[in-house]
Amino acid sequence: MQPDAIQTFLRAVPMPAVAIGTDERIVAMNDGGVVLLGQKALHRNYITMVRQPSILETIEATLADGKDRHAKFQYISDNIETVFDVSCRSAELGPKPEDTIVLLCFSDVTDIENAGQMRRDFVANVSHELRTPLTAMIGFIETLTGPAAEDGKARKRFLPIMLAEALRMNRLVGDLLSLGRVEVDERVKPKDRICLNDVLHSTIEAIKPLADKGGVVLECELSSKQVKIKGDSDQLHQVFTNLIENALKYGDAGKRVTVRMTLSKRDSALRGPACRVEVIDYGVGIEPRHLPRLTERFYRVDDHRSRELGGTGLGLAIVKHIINRHRGRMRIYKTEPQGTTFAVVLPITLADL
Repeated sequence: MQPDAIQTFLRAVPMPAVAIGTDERIVAMNDGGVVLLGQKALHRNYITMVRQPSILETIEATLADGKDRHAKFQYISDNIETVFDVSCRSAELGPKPEDTIVLLCFSDVTDIENAGQMRRDFVANVSHELRTPLTAMIGFIETLTGPAAEDGKARKRFLPIMLAEALRMNRLVGDLLSLGRVEVDERVKPKDRICLNDVLHSTIEAIKPLADKGGVVLECELSSKQVKIKGDSDQLHQVFTNLIENALKYGDAGKRVTVRMTLSKRDSALRGPACRVEVIDYGVGIEPRHLPRLTERFYRVDDHRSRELGGTGLGLAIVKHIINRHRGRMRIYKTEPQGTTFAVVLPITLADL
C-alpha cells in the first residue's frame, strides 16, 4: 500500500494514529497524530520524534517480532498533561517486507488515570485519618488496662482524649457516608420546589447559638422576596450549615460573619438568572494559592488547626457535589481588606425575580 493510501486510511481512524515503516520512519499520520508529534515528524525516524523510553521500546519490539503491545504516552500542552494508552500493532499491507507497517493508535485515558489516582489517594487519606485516632486510643486503652489500671488521675486525663478521638472517627465515618450519598445523587436533578429563604432562616437560627458562644456577630442580609427553586432542602441546609460553621471557626478573628443573599437577572457564573448566597468572614483569610484546592477531599489549609476544630477535610467536597446536583456554582475568593467569601450561585427563573 502506498503512503498516500495509508494516509487516506488513517484519516478515517477516530483517534490520533501514526504509521511507521520497516525503515523506522513515520510514513503517515492523521490530524490527531500531527497534533501530538507535529507536522515535521512525517518521514522522520520515530526515535527522534517520540522520545519517551517506554513507547520507544514498545515500537522497537513490535518492529522486530510483529507482536501486539501497549504503552503509555504522556503529552503536555499549556501545562496540561494528557495520558494516552498506545496500541502498537503490526500490519502487513502487501507481499513485500517493506509493505509492513507498525500502526500506533493513541487512546485518551486521562480521566481513567485521574480516577485511579483519586481512588488511591482517597484510600491512603482515609487510612491515615483513621489510623491516627485508633493508634492513640489503643495506646490509652493498653495503659488503662495495664500500668495505670488503678490510677484515677490517668483515667481522668485519658478518657476525655479517648472520647474526643472516638467522636472524631465518628464524624469522619459520617462524612464519608454523606459524601457517598451525594455522589450517587449528583446526577439526579432535584424535583421539589422549595423556598430558599426558609432554608437560610432555619440554618441561621440553628447555628446562632454557636456564633453567640464564640462571640461572633452573625449578620443576615437576606432578600425580602421569597425565592423558589427546585432543590433538596436537607442538602442545601447541609451546604449552608457547613459554610457558616467554617466561617465561624476559621474567621473568628474578625468577630463578624455576614450571610448575604442577592438576586440577578444574569449572573456571570451561570450566564442566566441566579440567586447568589455569600458567606463572608473577616478573619485572617486564606492565601490565594490554596483557593483552587479547597474542595478537594482531605485538603486542609492548616492541617493541625482543622483537626483541633473537629474538621474531617471532607466538608467542602460534600458541598461541591451538592451544588453540582443543583446545577449551581461555588466561588471562593478573598474578601477585602481581609477574610474569605464563599459564594453559592443557584439558578432561578425570571419569574422568581
